Amino acid sequence: MLRKAEIDRIEATLEEMFPDAFCELIHRNPFELVVAVALSAQATDVLVNQVTPGLFAAYPDPASLAAAPGEEIEDKIKRLGLYRNKAKNIKALAAQLLAQHDGEVPSERAGLEALPGVGRKTANVVLSVAFDVPAFAVDTHVERVSKRLGICRWKDNVTQVEATLMRRFKRERWSKLHHQFIFFGRYHCKAQRPNCEACPLLDMCREGKKRTKGIATP
Repeated sequence: MLRKAEIDRIEATLEEMFPDAFCELIHRNPFELVVAVALSAQATDVLVNQVTPGLFAAYPDPASLAAAPGEEIEDKIKRLGLYRNKAKNIKALAAQLLAQHDGEVPSERAGLEALPGVGRKTANVVLSVAFDVPAFAVDTHVERVSKRLGICRWKDNVTQVEATLMRRFKRERWSKLHHQFIFFGRYHCKAQRPNCEACPLLDMCREGKKRTKGIATP
């Protein structure tokens, strides 16, 4: 387990590298955000951002999305993986917002996680970004970085990763660190070609040490 000084060093490094990290899914309100995050499963934010302008132009609110034919929704998001299932989910999500929440996105976890297509990760993102509730959403980038740096164990599932991150970092930093972990994983510590040689945390990284074995470090 990492010492507090090492945790502090990771936090300081991420703050230095990505002080302005933010949610890159384009949205104007909580409704657009929850739909965009639901669509982002197994898809990049870049691709989701290419699809959602047309989707939200046609269906700007839960009422219009809930009333839309499923085939029309599918056609607008068919560039995304699993688009048929996602179309079904966001249509049902919109209908549930109307039926149970007066068309408003709930600002508490239970209501969010009860929505079709919304799991814990999506709920955490919406709570954090839309409602400023501290949360540490764990996506593939967050999971990869936290394991490579030894914050979490290789065998940990996403729930265990989230619990560890919340335990090791201060609550008021969760939401910002979530985005900083994502930026670090998306633009620096990539899955296939991480920039290990130029990494300020290389000496702490299990993956980096393997990849740079025999290579002079900065």
